[in-house]
Amino acid sequence: MSYFKNIIPKFQTLDKRKKIYVVILFVILAVLSWAFISAGIITGSFNRAQIKNGPEQQKVNAEGIIITETKDGTKYFEIYGENGNYDNKDKIARLNNVIGNFYKNNEVYMSFQSSKGEYDEKEKSITLYENTYIVLQNDTSLEANKLIWGGSDKDTVAEGHVRIKRGKDMIAIADKCIIGANYDKFKIIGNTKTKVFGKDKE
Repeated sequence: MSYFKNIIPKFQTLDKRKKIYVVILFVILAVLSWAFISAGIITGSFNRAQIKNGPEQQKVNAEGIIITETKDGTKYFEIYGENGNYDNKDKIARLNNVIGNFYKNNEVYMSFQSSKGEYDEKEKSITLYENTYIVLQNDTSLEANKLIWGGSDKDTVAEGHVRIKRGKDMIAIADKCIIGANYDKFKIIGNTKTKVFGKDKE
């Protein structure tokens, strides 16, 4: 308190210009102090919220999500969702109205669209479900309720009301279809029916 009492007489002896400078300096210091204290309060509240909620409960909603996987210059897949969210508790991105491609030797070998899709960051897998439609490079298309892609070196599995069409030569229906890792072989399972060149095969 005595410190401020000593400052006041000194301030009164200053000329007008110096008094203005001192007042401006005081205002600047006051503003900076207020900003610093406010920032500390805001940051403290944010940190407390982070601790209370925990990082495992954080969920991010977004529009126009694009996820790609490329390693050593080789692209494995790309998936685009019109909207969706990412939950870092289970490391899964959930997307709506998705389209995308799977690659082999940096060439598109399988394209897809689906009402819903999920990318599992831990498993590096993609699951498509609800109105899933796939087109392969060899003029083959496939419809299914669900498709699971587990990696470029693993088979792709389609399940539920599977319908396969290869050009004008073949139509096949089944409960399940396994597509080889090279996208060149199919295995259909359960209630299968195939029509080739106008002949039915059970």
